[in-house]
Amino acid sequence: MTDPGLARAKVNLALHVTGRRADGYHLLDSLVAFADLGDRVTAEPADALELRVTGPMAAGVPGGEDNLVLRAARAFGPAPGARITLEKHLPPASGIGGGSADAAAALRVLAALWGRDLPDAAAVLRLGADVPVCLRGETLRMTGVGEVLAPAPPLPPVWAVLANPGVAVPTPAVFAALDRRDNPPMPADLPRWRDAGALAAWLHGTRNDLEPPARALHPVIGQVLTALAAQPGCLLARMSGSGATVFGLFPDAAAAARAAAQLARPQPGWWVRAARLGG
Repeated sequence: MTDPGLARAKVNLALHVTGRRADGYHLLDSLVAFADLGDRVTAEPADALELRVTGPMAAGVPGGEDNLVLRAARAFGPAPGARITLEKHLPPASGIGGGSADAAAALRVLAALWGRDLPDAAAVLRLGADVPVCLRGETLRMTGVGEVLAPAPPLPPVWAVLANPGVAVPTPAVFAALDRRDNPPMPADLPRWRDAGALAAWLHGTRNDLEPPARALHPVIGQVLTALAAQPGCLLARMSGSGATVFGLFPDAAAAARAAAQLARPQPGWWVRAARLGG
C-alpha cells in the first residue's frame, strides 16, 4: 500500500454467509475490493496515547477506550505514546469497513512511527473480522470469519457510486435477522474479468446474504438500491457488508460521476460518492 495512513472504504462485491461456528461467529465467503477514498490516520510522537477526531463524520465516531483506533494502538502491547489524528470522511456503521479500515491504518502508521512489527494475526483479528482484510487493502477473497485471505484476480477498470441514506445499521441485528446461515459459497474458481461488464455479469450470479434482512430492518436501503440501479450506465446495484451503504458499478469515471451527482441532487441528506475500485 502506497499510503499507509489512508483507511480506504471496503466494498463487499459479494458476501455469502455459509455457516456458523459453535461460538456464534458466522462463516463468510466474500469478494472484497477497496475504493480510492476513505478516512485518514496520522500519528506523531507523544508521551501518552492521545486521539483527536476531525473531519465531516467526526460526530459519529465513538469516543473512549473502545475506539478501534486506540484498541489498535494497544494491540502492540507496551509501547511509546503517540498523538493520533483520525480524519473521518466515511459514515459510521455503514457496511464499508470504516472503523476496521481506521484500525488497520492505525496499525500501519504506528508500526512505522515506533519501528515495531505489526501485531500477530490473532491480535489483529480480535480487533474485528474486517480488520485483517483492511490491513491488506487489496482485492481479496475472504473466508472463515474473516481471517482466511486468498488472492483474487485483479479487477478490470471499474468505478463505483457509494450511497448511504444516513442510517446506521448495527451488524449484530442484521445477522440475527438472517433466515438461514448455511448458504452456498461463491464458485470455487474466480475468473479473470476482461472489463467492468464481465465483472458485473459474474457478480449477478452471486449475492449479499445480508441484504434481505438489512432491507427488512431498514426499508430505505431498498429505496437507495432502486434509485442507484435506475442511473444510466449502472451495471449492478448491491448493498455492501451489513449496510446501509449501497454501491453501483459503472464502466467509466464519467458515468459514475454523473450518477453520483444525479443521485445526490434530490436527496441532500444522503452521503454519495463516486470512486474507482481496485488498485
